[in-house]
Amino acid sequence: MNPFQVFFKTFFTKPIEATGTRQITSIYDIKIRSLNGKAIDLSDFKNKHVLFVNVASKCGFTPQYKQLQELSDTYKDTLMVIGVPCNQFGKQEPGNAKEIETFCEVNYGVTFLITEKIDVKGHEIHPLYQWLTQKSKNGSSNSSVKWNFQKYLVDGNGVLKDYFYSATTPLSKKITKYL
Repeated sequence: MNPFQVFFKTFFTKPIEATGTRQITSIYDIKIRSLNGKAIDLSDFKNKHVLFVNVASKCGFTPQYKQLQELSDTYKDTLMVIGVPCNQFGKQEPGNAKEIETFCEVNYGVTFLITEKIDVKGHEIHPLYQWLTQKSKNGSSNSSVKWNFQKYLVDGNGVLKDYFYSATTPLSKKITKYL
């Protein structure tokens, strides 16, 4: 490890105590479930890039599922694509878990991981998206999710590398240059 990595790991990945409650400082501490309710341990993806994408089945960007699957297949040794269903933008993901799963498999052949449906903004924002969008948690940058299919790339050390708005396609060089 270079000195910056040692500093980052020492300073940013240790839990911080604040008024008796533990603050999340590492993406690997976050709890989330798969679409079928199984716990996902994000630390299983250490040493791989992870691309988080808030997805929806009734959106103009929904065809990006195809490129997300292609990206997942092409970079399977170094990248984990994780789709995160959200119904906050135009109510474009109204389905339940089974409907979402069936839609993704039948229409786009999706085999990459899909999480439970969550909120990516607002008062009920899931801890994953708190971490992805708040510099105080990710140590990199503040952002806000503007629409479905916004993408967040985390490297194999759990560092937020960049985020990409919906119009950036999954196979864009803006994303693949990191892989």
